Amino acid sequence: MSTAIKIFQGRFGRVALLDMNASLVPHAHHHCHILLKAGGADSAFLVRGERQPLTVETAVLVNAWEPHAYTHAAPPGEQTLILALYIEPSWLSEIQRSLTLSSHPRFFHQSCVQIRPETRKFVEEFVMELWWADEVAASRLENLLFNLVISVIDSYSGWRDMAGLLRTRPPSAIDPRTRKVITHMRENLMRDFDMDDLASFAGLSRAHFFSLFHRDTHVTPLVYANVLRFEAAVDRLSHSSEPVGDVGHSLGFTASSHFARFFRQHLGITPTDYRRAVNLYEPPVGSAPDSDLL
Repeated sequence: MSTAIKIFQGRFGRVALLDMNASLVPHAHHHCHILLKAGGADSAFLVRGERQPLTVETAVLVNAWEPHAYTHAAPPGEQTLILALYIEPSWLSEIQRSLTLSSHPRFFHQSCVQIRPETRKFVEEFVMELWWADEVAASRLENLLFNLVISVIDSYSGWRDMAGLLRTRPPSAIDPRTRKVITHMRENLMRDFDMDDLASFAGLSRAHFFSLFHRDTHVTPLVYANVLRFEAAVDRLSHSSEPVGDVGHSLGFTASSHFARFFRQHLGITPTDYRRAVNLYEPPVGSAPDSDLL
């Protein structure tokens, strides 16, 4: 069974050190997603319909709202230790204006990139800090994380070329009907949404609604609804003491086992394991990491 070694959660998003032995269903995040192998067997992710290897020499990069799935490619009985970074675009843009477009659907030009020796060193230092330290100061965690992110993406994204990203896909307004449906989803997290019902709520045919929603969000309505439900689960598990079963019930799961299976399919671990491993970071407003890489 996959387990969580450590999870750090804060305004930067999430950092998870996961010991994986099972695949995950196709899913997405609103975060910039960077996946690094920290130990164990080589494995892979499926991104843009292609297998992207995860090794000590390669990292997998997933854009915000880009569907992907973990495929545990290790031999039977072997685990893969993964350092998974779920980075909030707003945190990046707060630190460096050039990273404002980190939520752009083509921010990462490549889904799999080579790891440079200095980046590998950053990964090893970061993992050691997470694994052995009983407590990591918020400022140090953010500095380590920001430097690691920049080290990974510096040669493989257009983060310094804002104009180029804008030419690739200029910002466009989300259709009001899509916004209406997303609001409806947020207000009814405990519902299992039916495509026909959502299309009717938007006042569109099923085919037109699906096409419009995918154009505006880059994912299907079902994937989007699952993202909202999963993030709500993470928030409640992290910031409340209510029983795990009650958290699941409030999100529409009729049994704790159903909630545990849903959570495990999206992150590889159970809700109970997440709550056990998570460490919350809420540094003072106005603090920001310094980077020696800019």
